[in-house]
Amino acid sequence: MLTRRPLDAVIIGAGVVGAACAHYASRSGLSVAVVDRGPVAGGTTGAGEGNLLVSDKVPGPELELALLSARLWQELAEELPPGIEYEAKGGVVVAASEDSLAALSATAEGQRAAGVEAHPVSAGRLRDVEPHLAPGLAGGCHYPQDAQVQPALAAAELLRSAARSGALVRPGEEVVGILRDRAGAVCGVRTVRGVLRAPAVVNAAGTWGGELAALAGVELPVLPRRGFVLVTEPLPRLIRHKVYAAEYVADVSSGSAALQTSPVVEGTPSGPVLIGASRERVGFDRTFSVPVAARLAAAATALFPALADVRVIRAYHGFRPYLPDHLPAIGPDPRVPGLFHACGHEGAGIGLAPATGLLIAEAVRGARPTLGLAPFAPERFDPERRAV
Repeated sequence: MLTRRPLDAVIIGAGVVGAACAHYASRSGLSVAVVDRGPVAGGTTGAGEGNLLVSDKVPGPELELALLSARLWQELAEELPPGIEYEAKGGVVVAASEDSLAALSATAEGQRAAGVEAHPVSAGRLRDVEPHLAPGLAGGCHYPQDAQVQPALAAAELLRSAARSGALVRPGEEVVGILRDRAGAVCGVRTVRGVLRAPAVVNAAGTWGGELAALAGVELPVLPRRGFVLVTEPLPRLIRHKVYAAEYVADVSSGSAALQTSPVVEGTPSGPVLIGASRERVGFDRTFSVPVAARLAAAATALFPALADVRVIRAYHGFRPYLPDHLPAIGPDPRVPGLFHACGHEGAGIGLAPATGLLIAEAVRGARPTLGLAPFAPERFDPERRAV
């Protein structure tokens, strides 16, 4: 009878970030278990559009993370089954006014200096790139590195990959406590089914990352930011790229709790068109908002008039895990030895998952990180540390 080797880490969360952590950790030789109180991709991942974007990020730590992830997603697309629906289709950001175009052009110039491919598109060429765009737009920018994936399927395949390398995957098992030894270091977790012993615990609980941190006695101010997505009936390929309005970038970086909407429109391999994006901080209120859906539909048809006669067959919504400075928490928490965080990615978690998983695997092993972790330090919100 084979005896399973002791666990090196327990990863809490079976969304795409936790799945990526499991994939890279197990592939590096670590023995890991993944636990989640719900099903695989049952939280934010399952409510996402599958954006893999560099276009919506300004130069800085998050863009560096996105560029690394873009390369890793390309590698994963070769390794994982085609069912993850990876599409390297690129993105097109459009500006309705000259002022908006000037701001977009300035952003693109900074992004190019940071390693992003960003090609200006004149007003006269926009409909060569996207034939069904509305006339009268001021111009835009094409981002070839933007891509798309089916997030729930990607998470499932990453976990299957981890399981093939020996990882335990245990959905439907809620963590109710984080165990610590007499010195205060992590030594495992307690779940509704028992105890899993390990010298490292990874908090990849997404929107509930703050609650998980609290189980270990530390504060991480993760808040939910609600968003809606509309899904149309299946269509012939109408939209070639991920297309969104230039104002979307400002909405992503805004700290406002109020409702914000800006059109994000894209086709899928199976035919339906996905329409977003909205953002608002309303706690975990799951009430469906007809006004928000109406605003999304109106903005999408203003961008693509051909959608005016298309039926929306369903809508769904979820909660992005928001941190106040719009950067995720990635890496070890010095307040609790053995505790690692991989959460707070807001709406970019699907795109940033591979880089996060790789960095967490390196951190758990004590290896030199591929990217510097200081900007993502989990303790950066601790009032006592900010005062030092």
